[in-house]
Amino acid sequence: MRHYDEAALAALALRIKTWGRELGFGAVGISDTDLSAAEANLAAWLEEGCHGEMDYMAKHGMKRARPAELVAHTRRVISARMAYLPAQVPLHVAPEAEVGKVSERALSEPSNWRAEEHARLADPAAAIVSIYARGRDYHKVMRNRLQQLAEKIKAEIGAYGYRVFTDSAPVLEVELAQKAGVGWRGKHTLLLQRDAGSLFFLGEIYVDVPLPTDAETSPEHAPQTPGAHCGNCTRCIDACPTGAIVAPYKVDARLCISYLTIELKGSIPLDLRPLIGNRVYGCDDCQLVCPWNKFAQAAPVADFDVRHGLDRATLVDLFDWSADEFDTRMQGSAIRRIGYECWLRNLAVGMGNALRADPASFTSDARAAIVDALRRRVDDPSALVREHVEWALEAA
Repeated sequence: MRHYDEAALAALALRIKTWGRELGFGAVGISDTDLSAAEANLAAWLEEGCHGEMDYMAKHGMKRARPAELVAHTRRVISARMAYLPAQVPLHVAPEAEVGKVSERALSEPSNWRAEEHARLADPAAAIVSIYARGRDYHKVMRNRLQQLAEKIKAEIGAYGYRVFTDSAPVLEVELAQKAGVGWRGKHTLLLQRDAGSLFFLGEIYVDVPLPTDAETSPEHAPQTPGAHCGNCTRCIDACPTGAIVAPYKVDARLCISYLTIELKGSIPLDLRPLIGNRVYGCDDCQLVCPWNKFAQAAPVADFDVRHGLDRATLVDLFDWSADEFDTRMQGSAIRRIGYECWLRNLAVGMGNALRADPASFTSDARAAIVDALRRRVDDPSALVREHVEWALEAA
């Protein structure tokens, strides 16, 4: 086994964090690989079927909680986060009364972004795409940056064993990030940090190098515990449109709009369709109401800037895309993986909900445009699309 000098490893750990910041990561932490405390909850969640049709979650068994079984010889995990709130949104300074309560870095927030999101949710004709998916596919961006970080380590110490992950394998990324001090698990199950909220992506590098962990070097910050700074707040639970947050720190994916519009490949259950509203890809409701997202940070890279007007598109705009237009416009987007058929399915549900909305909430012209667009697809080649179009038109 290769021998490492402890002082050199400590210096390397510090450099890894510096390199991470230079690459745009908002925080980088290091943890060991012991996730045994998470195994019982993972097994129970899978046993209850809360993963729905996401068979890959059960396929790897407890490898998700055992990094060294997933990647042989793994000794440490480097966890990193990167903000994704589009950077072109203007910034403002927090009210003077709040100065001193949080770090200076946390005092700027993309101006009124939550109010703008709520306003669009209230417009039945608007098509709501989750904020994270409006720009370039995060898998590609994060993987590239993590790979660069891994290569900087190689340049420093020579060849070593590592593997990069970003939502691409059976990894308990929130558990690992908590151990590394990168944040704490909120009651909505997402990772939170006081100066960054939850609007960030997570990625990991599994390494065979015995780096000092943050629990060893910064015990005041790592590990963090679930709900560390949530207190009695239940806003995320109360705000979930479908009641998918069935208990603090537990989501039943089968009820979650993100699952229904992204992971589910078949028909969306009838009883859940009205609850989806105009959310056509993912859902941000639990994040919109979280007080910590007052401190959400703007993305450090242009990759997450909005593409193709996905922050202002209407249901009709997107429903009128042809299959070729979908493929062309969604090149390099996370949305492309659900395919054109499910894209139309989701939009049809949104349009059906618009037709069921209070007529006073949008114009008669907008309503007529929705009905016309749906009628153009009553003979769609896809039975899945036809079914959802027919359901939508029942309210015409």
